[in-house]
Amino acid sequence: MADITLSSAVRSNLNTLQQTASFMSDVQNKLATGKKVNSALDNPNSFFTASGLTSRANDLSTLLDDMGQSVQTLKAADEGISSISKLVESAKAKANQALQTQSQYERKQFATQYNELLTQIEDLAKDAGYKGKNLLAGSGNDLTTIFNEDSTSKLTIDAVDYTDTSLSTGLNLSDLAEGEGSATSFQLEGGTASFTLTDGSGQALNSSSLLSSASGISTTNTLTLNDGSSITATISGSTLAVTAGTTVQDLLDTIEGISGVRAEFDESSGEVTIFSNDDIALQNSVSTTAQLVSVNATQFATTSDTLVGSGSFEAGDTLTLTDGNNFELGSLEIEADTTVDDLVNFINDFQGVSAEFNTSTGKVSIESETDLSLTSDNADFNADTFTADTDGVTISALSDSGFATDGDIERTVDRLNTALSTLRTQASEFGTNLSIVENRQDFTKSLINTLEEGAGLLTLADTNEEGANLLALQTRQSLASTSLSFAAQADQNVLRLF
Repeated sequence: MADITLSSAVRSNLNTLQQTASFMSDVQNKLATGKKVNSALDNPNSFFTASGLTSRANDLSTLLDDMGQSVQTLKAADEGISSISKLVESAKAKANQALQTQSQYERKQFATQYNELLTQIEDLAKDAGYKGKNLLAGSGNDLTTIFNEDSTSKLTIDAVDYTDTSLSTGLNLSDLAEGEGSATSFQLEGGTASFTLTDGSGQALNSSSLLSSASGISTTNTLTLNDGSSITATISGSTLAVTAGTTVQDLLDTIEGISGVRAEFDESSGEVTIFSNDDIALQNSVSTTAQLVSVNATQFATTSDTLVGSGSFEAGDTLTLTDGNNFELGSLEIEADTTVDDLVNFINDFQGVSAEFNTSTGKVSIESETDLSLTSDNADFNADTFTADTDGVTISALSDSGFATDGDIERTVDRLNTALSTLRTQASEFGTNLSIVENRQDFTKSLINTLEEGAGLLTLADTNEEGANLLALQTRQSLASTSLSFAAQADQNVLRLF
C-alpha cells in the first residue's frame, strides 16, 4: 500500500523472495508436465516446430494401424492359399487313386469325391477374408496400403478369384462328370423235349451209329429243324440229308449249330433231349406230319427255375461280368442246379449294379451306374429267335464319369499340377507384398520414434537439471527468508531506541 514504507533492505529481500517463488513455480511446472515448452509463450519456435513433428507422427501412427490391418489381410490370404493347396493335393491324390484301378465304378466314386474337394476349395476361398477384404475373392477386393501422409507412396495388391475353380484366370479346375447309369433286361425262357433213337430191334443207338439205322429214318430222308410256327418254316442251316455215312453225332451237331438250341444225348438209352429258347420241331421229309420231336418254349416264371432249362445255358458255362474298361467284376460258373435266383444274386453282389427278376415277364432287369457287359463262354447265351447274341447282355451308361479313361485322368492330373504351380506363384507374390508392407511398417515405426524424439528434444525438460534448479531455488528461498528476517530485526532495533 502507498502509505506503508519499507526499508531498502526489506524491499530488496522481498523482491528476491518473489522472484525466487516465480522461478520455483516455473521449475515445478516443468517437473510436473515433463516439458520445458508447454505453450507458444514459452518458446514459439520450439513449440510450433515440435507441434509439426508431433502431428506428422500422429498421422503416421494412423497409417501404421492401416498397415497392420493390411498385414493381417495378407496373412489371411496366405493361409487360405496354403489350405487350398492341401485340398488340390488331395484332389490330385484322388486322381492318382482312380488311375490305379480299372473299375469304372470305383473311378466314378473318385470323380464324385474330386468334385466335393473342388466345392470345398471354393468355400474355403470365400472364407479367407479379413474385415470384409478377401484377396482370394476376385473383383472388388484389391488391397491398397498407403505408406505416407500425403498418399503419394502406396502399394496396390491385386486380388485373385479362387471362389470359382473353373475360371481360366484362376485355378482352371472344372467339376468332373459323375456319370449317369442306364438299364437293360434280357429274357429267360426255354423248353425241352426228348425222343429216342433205336434200330429195328429196339436197340438204342449211340453217337457213332449210322443215323439211317434208326427206326423211321433212311438214306432217302432229309431231316430239318423248323421254327415251330410252321412245319415248313425251315431254320437256316438246319437241314440234314441222311446218307449212308451220316451218324447220330451228325444230327446232334446239326441241332447244336442252331443259336439258342442245344442237344444232350444219352449213350446208354439213345435218348436225344433238345433244349431251345424258342419253339422248334425236328421234321422228317418223308411226311409233313412226321415230326420226331417238338419243343414248346415258355418264359421262366419263378426264381427257382434252373438256368440249364434254357438253350442259353449249359452246365460248365462261365458267365462273366465286366465294365466298360474290361475290368472283371466277377464270374459265375453254371451248374445243373444253378437257379434264376443264383444269377440275380450274383449280379447284385457288385457295387453300382443291381438286378431283379420279373416273374410276370420272365425278364431279368439290370441297372448299372457304369457301362456293363454280362457275357458267357457259351455262344448260345442270350440267343433270340435262333439268332446269336455276339456281345451278350450290355449296358451303355448314359454318360461316363470324368475319370472313365486313363487319358481323362491324366489330363486332370496335368490341370491339378498347373493349379498347384499357380497357387505357389500367387503365394510367392503375396509373400513379396507382405515383406514390403512389413518393411514399411518397421520403417514407419522408426520414423515415428524419430519424429517424437525430435519433438521431445525441443520441448521436453531435463528432469535432472530442473530438479537441481528446484533444490537451488529452495535454498535461495530459505536464505532470502532468513535475510528478510534479519532486515526486519534491524528495523526493530532502531525502534527500540525510542
